[in-house]
Amino acid sequence: MEISRNGCPLFLLLIIVVVVVDVKGENLVFNVKHKYGGVPKGSILNDLKEHDRHRHGRMLTVIDFKLYGNGLPTDAALYYTRISIGTPPKDYHVQVDTGSDILWVNCAGCEGCPTKSDLGIDLMSYDSKASTTGKTVKCDEEFCMLNTPYSDCKAGMPCDYQVSYGDGSNTAGFFVKDDIQFDQVSGDLKTTSMNGSIAFGCSSKQNGDLGASTQAVDGILGFGQASSSVISQLAAAGKVKKIFAHCLDGKNGGGIFTIGPVVHPKVISTPLVPDAPHYNVLMKGIEVGGQALDVPGSTMTIIDSGTTLAYLPNKVYNSLIDKLMERQPQLNIGLVEGTFHCFDYSGKIDDGFPVVTFRFADSLSLTVYPHDYLFQIKETKWCIGWQDSGMQTKDGKEITLLGDLALSNKLVVYDVENQTIGWTEYDCSSSIELKYEESSGSLPTQTYTVASHSISSAPIVDSSKFFTLFLIIISILFNLLK
Repeated sequence: MEISRNGCPLFLLLIIVVVVVDVKGENLVFNVKHKYGGVPKGSILNDLKEHDRHRHGRMLTVIDFKLYGNGLPTDAALYYTRISIGTPPKDYHVQVDTGSDILWVNCAGCEGCPTKSDLGIDLMSYDSKASTTGKTVKCDEEFCMLNTPYSDCKAGMPCDYQVSYGDGSNTAGFFVKDDIQFDQVSGDLKTTSMNGSIAFGCSSKQNGDLGASTQAVDGILGFGQASSSVISQLAAAGKVKKIFAHCLDGKNGGGIFTIGPVVHPKVISTPLVPDAPHYNVLMKGIEVGGQALDVPGSTMTIIDSGTTLAYLPNKVYNSLIDKLMERQPQLNIGLVEGTFHCFDYSGKIDDGFPVVTFRFADSLSLTVYPHDYLFQIKETKWCIGWQDSGMQTKDGKEITLLGDLALSNKLVVYDVENQTIGWTEYDCSSSIELKYEESSGSLPTQTYTVASHSISSAPIVDSSKFFTLFLIIISILFNLLK
């Protein structure tokens, strides 16, 4: 997915999970649900890659997103939350996307916007005239000049935006500014209400899958690094810090996504690659069952919790698959859907296959277990989640992309302020502690406990249909990245 104006693209990443934001003087809460429910099983595997391709692009003290959806690799990116906008406030369901750089919602009179949703929610359209606090952002205002500058601006003209996605769909409209209500974390597992004045997109035209009723919501809530994102606007107002974390519960479903300094557990961090559009780090090596692979030094690696699988350079991929199969030479491996290497196996997966460990700078490692990178599509049918990426940087260097397959059951902390990222293995069904600092510094620092959220209220749909839909959205964008 990418956002652009006047032909200038900016790749975006999607992430979807429970989100908690720790704010300076403000603590906020969102309730997040998964767009689909159930346990995806079946043989329609290309949908997995379609989902990833649709989501690739780029990717404060407490906000809590209650997560609904299970923790399987196929569920990473399709979560939504409900936010209240305007005066009087109205509720909107928006997809949570840490890789997008703006919040936008469907606007009254929108051409091509969905009118119904198969998710069991009532769709809403925003009308700034119906809100006493809503107003249109003009093209000569500072927000517009910083985020969507153009030479044909005349006084009084609206500030336009356009977002294009990897599947060919897009939304276009103009920016407005209005009050948004947040659930502010005020103590351990306690919240109060808080307002923030935020500039966001009012979608007046859409086409492609955005208008389809199968997964329709009212818009997208972007958590990217650009100054136009909700997080950046809150940070600019002195309310939050640009530090967030997530913990995806691959065992029970749900998990935690926080914004703010994590006090417990501690993580080891590695530097982010400067000026990269994604959360990029340099990988130093890979070990399979304790044996080192022949990997080019300092391989560019994207950490993306919005991607379902994990993608490796061709040579690394082939070497890793060979190592995986050394312990099971008798397996008859075949292609499913022309892409996925699958096999029949009735034993214990974690006993029969090796762990895979990625090594990074500053002694940071990332261990991926067989139950993480192998997924079951039938009772004894298993498929390998590792994929051949074919991705390259502009200078021709191959790229590794680690998605939820590698990141689940780990607390991952993104310290955007200090340009580091780190993680540690963790029970994501438990809780974490975040540091709360009052902005004036007149009150002592406190810590608040934020708990994991379960998937018990997630809607249940036919698993094969979910698997098909979910696993389809990934190939298109990935083809664009090749």
